[in-house]
Amino acid sequence: MTTILNYIENNKQRFLDELFELLRIPSISALPEHAPDMLRCAEKWVELLKKAGVDKAEVCPTDGPPIVYAEKIIDKTKPTVLVYGHYDVMPVDPKNLWNTEPFEPVVKEGRIWCRGANDDKGQSFMHAKAFEYMMENGILPCNVKFMFEGEEECGSGNMLKWCAANKERLTADVILVSDTSMFGQQDPSITTGLRGLACVEVEVTGPSHDLHSGLFGGAVANPANVLCSMIASLHDEKGRVTVKGFYDDVEEVSAADSAALAKAPYNEEDYKNAVKVNKLTGEAGYSTQERTGIRPTLDVNGIWSGFTGEGSKTIVPSKAFAKISMRLVPNQDYKKIGQLFVEHFESIAPPTVQVKASFHHGGPAYVSPTDSKGYKAAYAAYTEAFGKEPVPFRSGGSIPIIAAFDQILGIKSILMGFGLDSDAIHSPNENYYLFNFYKGIETISYFYKHFVQ
Repeated sequence: MTTILNYIENNKQRFLDELFELLRIPSISALPEHAPDMLRCAEKWVELLKKAGVDKAEVCPTDGPPIVYAEKIIDKTKPTVLVYGHYDVMPVDPKNLWNTEPFEPVVKEGRIWCRGANDDKGQSFMHAKAFEYMMENGILPCNVKFMFEGEEECGSGNMLKWCAANKERLTADVILVSDTSMFGQQDPSITTGLRGLACVEVEVTGPSHDLHSGLFGGAVANPANVLCSMIASLHDEKGRVTVKGFYDDVEEVSAADSAALAKAPYNEEDYKNAVKVNKLTGEAGYSTQERTGIRPTLDVNGIWSGFTGEGSKTIVPSKAFAKISMRLVPNQDYKKIGQLFVEHFESIAPPTVQVKASFHHGGPAYVSPTDSKGYKAAYAAYTEAFGKEPVPFRSGGSIPIIAAFDQILGIKSILMGFGLDSDAIHSPNENYYLFNFYKGIETISYFYKHFVQ
């Protein structure tokens, strides 16, 4: 039998060539004009999974981007692993900040540079190649199912409906997901929790149309100014969110979990240097790891108003807008938080403007059980691949569909991520280290061995 390390070494370039076929497809779910690309990417996934050895693979229509489903059933009496991933990617704006073409993958400095290289085409592709290795060598120890969606980056609304309608088809013992990160290339870690998410948009309206700032400035409220003041009021001097009721249901992490989090490798100077800031900030009384993993937050994701083109246009704009997201922790209901925000933001509007706040989408937080068979298999797989035990930690990110899997399908998810904080996901110049890509394939193959022991 060819070992996984030899198999990877002998197929490195082919793996990249196949992955690059996926990466070149601009499957941006947030932009309607890319609907044909979503279908094209789903069809490419079906092609690649068939080549890897599944019994059947299909493109499943939804009211939005299609879902890819595939399976290999070797024995219905054996355990089943359900692999989840997503093929949609974030928009590339601002494109002028990219050092390479966003959808033309380039390998340099030991990394793949391209939108989706990590999130989540690169990480999902690792599962296909680990599966392929086991099929090629006749060592697949259990049944495997794949489901890849095209709306993770904008709420997974149709995935929720599809899962509810296909519960029997999706029966499995564990869901395996690679859409998270680890501390470093030599510091393996397992994500044991994800924060929830609530996304809102706000609109502030002043005059019926843009006004001359010389004739009306100082007399008519400027919506951009008002919006900035309202946003500034959403945090107090201690960095706490001021939305009424925001912290009512926040789960206080146990001393044991806090101690485990403190064991994670962390260097504040390296952290600051990685994002080029001089000083860190956040909710008073908590460490950086706690602020980004176990505490809820509120952040402006985008803000716009008036004239933003080249040159000058002296106006009082008619409207101002902002997109805001809140990361949530266990016990916080994302719908409740969304409604609390809407009520709070509209209540603090001054009488000089009209304010409208709208809840967009979100999802609950998720905590993975560390005493499950799947978690123990993942722990053993990382230990075998890296020669050291992984550190469990709670991620600050959100994958709303993961908690929904637990609720709809009754299946726990194990989060085996291989990305790094330096991979610039959701940003210009997204990248993924070749080391992590190949190491992920190796580690995932070990998971199956330990899962059936």
